[in-house]
Amino acid sequence: MDQVLIKDLLARGVIGLSQKERSRPQDILINIIMDTDVNAAITSDSVQDCVDYSEMTKAVFDLVEKNQRYTVEALAGDIAALCLDHPLVTAARVRVEKTSAVRFVQSVGVEIFRSKPGRSGTNRPA
Repeated sequence: MDQVLIKDLLARGVIGLSQKERSRPQDILINIIMDTDVNAAITSDSVQDCVDYSEMTKAVFDLVEKNQRYTVEALAGDIAALCLDHPLVTAARVRVEKTSAVRFVQSVGVEIFRSKPGRSGTNRPA
């Protein structure tokens, strides 16, 4: 299976449980791997046959800025659902990390894998 990557997307959004975390946007680091088939794009050399990573990145930015989630798990699920809404994406692995939530660590977060119904391997390893 072919994959489209969005690596180290730094967005800002309201996320967290405490009043302090919810009082202002914070940095959220996002990595996405989307399973797709790029054969049509190889032949056509057309963006219409691709997952447009620029458009997907913009959509993820918009989602993070507008949604005010309490958990990184919920935000990761929102991003995975957004990816799976694209007709060419069959599965998505999404990692969401908060870079300033816990002292003495670079980041904390979650990674999930979701696929469209009927696709096996929903919990396959990385």
